[in-house]
Amino acid sequence: MGVIVKEIEAADTWGLRHRVMWPEKSIDYVKLDEDKDGVHFGLFNDERLVSVISLFITGKEAQFRKFATDSIVQGNGYGTKLLQHVLLVAQQNKVETIWCNARVDKASFYKRFGLVETDQKFNKGGIDYVMMQKTLAS
Repeated sequence: MGVIVKEIEAADTWGLRHRVMWPEKSIDYVKLDEDKDGVHFGLFNDERLVSVISLFITGKEAQFRKFATDSIVQGNGYGTKLLQHVLLVAQQNKVETIWCNARVDKASFYKRFGLVETDQKFNKGGIDYVMMQKTLAS
């Protein structure tokens, strides 16, 4: 079957979010109240869910959140393919600016897609984050 990206339910993202992002916390820590308002995507490799991301569009602006790729397959391009898909979906929905709160140690990954760091930084759960954004061509 190979690699495919498809829309999934929010609940289908929670297990991978939990294992990759916050395994030491309860699974409720990775559930968002806003999940009901988002569009959630999963990348499947031979029918196995290996990467997830959630997109929240508000008017001409969008945020992607809870982007996680299974640690045993990181570095194989799955996250790249999934983020490229989300950027395309955002453009198709006439989004002008897309942004995320990136873990500082992952900022270089997002820079490869044209996202730039802003001066908005914060710490959550002992992890440093920076807001990154990109203007999309219309």
